[in-house]
Amino acid sequence: MALSGIQIYKLLPQTNCKECGFPTCLAFAMKLAAKQVELSACPYVTEESKAQLAESSAPPIRLITLKSDSYEVKAGNEVVLFRHEKTFYNKPGIFIKITDNLTENEIKLKCQEADSYEVNYVGMNLTIDGFAIEGISGSHENFKTAIKAIRSVSKRPLILINNNPEFIEAGLECIKGETALVHGADINNWEKISDICKKYSCATTVISNNLDVMAELAEKIKTKGVEDLVLYPSQTDLSSSLFLNTQIRRLSIKKNFRALGYPTIVFPTNQVTAVQAITKYAGFIVLDSFAKELLYPLLVLRQNIYTDPQKPIQVTPGIYEINNPKFDNPVLVTTNFSITYFSVANEVESSGIPAWLLVADAEGMSVLTAWAAGKFDAERIAKAVKGFGVGDKVSKKRIVIPGAVAVLSGELENELPEWDIRVGPREAVDIPKYLKLAL
Repeated sequence: MALSGIQIYKLLPQTNCKECGFPTCLAFAMKLAAKQVELSACPYVTEESKAQLAESSAPPIRLITLKSDSYEVKAGNEVVLFRHEKTFYNKPGIFIKITDNLTENEIKLKCQEADSYEVNYVGMNLTIDGFAIEGISGSHENFKTAIKAIRSVSKRPLILINNNPEFIEAGLECIKGETALVHGADINNWEKISDICKKYSCATTVISNNLDVMAELAEKIKTKGVEDLVLYPSQTDLSSSLFLNTQIRRLSIKKNFRALGYPTIVFPTNQVTAVQAITKYAGFIVLDSFAKELLYPLLVLRQNIYTDPQKPIQVTPGIYEINNPKFDNPVLVTTNFSITYFSVANEVESSGIPAWLLVADAEGMSVLTAWAAGKFDAERIAKAVKGFGVGDKVSKKRIVIPGAVAVLSGELENELPEWDIRVGPREAVDIPKYLKLAL
């Protein structure tokens, strides 16, 4: 049973050292009881206390990790309902479903296309996480052949889909040493599935459309020695799926109901249900097929939802070459906020005009935000120019600052007296025209 804040406080060192980030041990204990911090933040808690605090310090949603050769997908370990409360850490794994009634060559082609898909979004490479192989042919051999075909072109983690324990065991024999997810265990097959999952050290889904039955089934499977569970509230309509996934999340986080403290899996039937699954609150998402035009927005949405809102996405400060600039090409300046950088870089690249892009360290803020916060001023720009040796790369010392901070031009002239300071456009979209007409 979870401990109260006062009970936790009695097990802490009570030194009020503040090294955990809180003014007192009592404040830390209250946060620990509310699942808003981790016990590891306290550097002086004793091993004896750690053992007693294990339940209270454990995240309300168990961390599930699927592993294969050099790949892993993590889900769970979340401690809040909404990302603004803290942040979400483990993005839902996106899997592409393959059926075993396809030919071996068809499976390889489908998997190859999905496995090689990668899109760069504000400096981050987004890809799928794995494949789900569904046994619908009725043949053990077809199931095994399909798994081997996938493994011949991809090493990403697998989900095995079939309610027949014999099928599942035949499939797991092909991927010994990996941690796969089996879908799944229901009221009819849970004992055999549990034994197989324990034997092969893999996770299993718990299938039911009733939360009471699901909780009871999860506890039974745990008694068989299988700790890694994923919940599948088997409702197909949008409303019921949203309701059950939200209830599971609330019960596990707000009520600390351990029997439902696991990630969930969703099998979206369309783009809308896939979007809902990413936002509320899937741990694993299995798409029926691979389509770039449908996958891309899902990957971007997932990245946005699982990016810490308190930590802006940044690029590395430095001097970047666009369109192979020479000594006589201009230098443009911007901040290291990813969206700002890529907006400017893309416009310069599309213009076809060679230029140097100097990215100043503004702690991940956009131009106006950084300027207002004192993180993007003449002194910082001058420091970047000198620190990255920009003067050694150009013969014509022209530097273009964003039009939104034109007020810095005079100060920058004082900092860089040898440079010709130009004021560029306010909006990135106007950069190509500016480069063609003004420089």
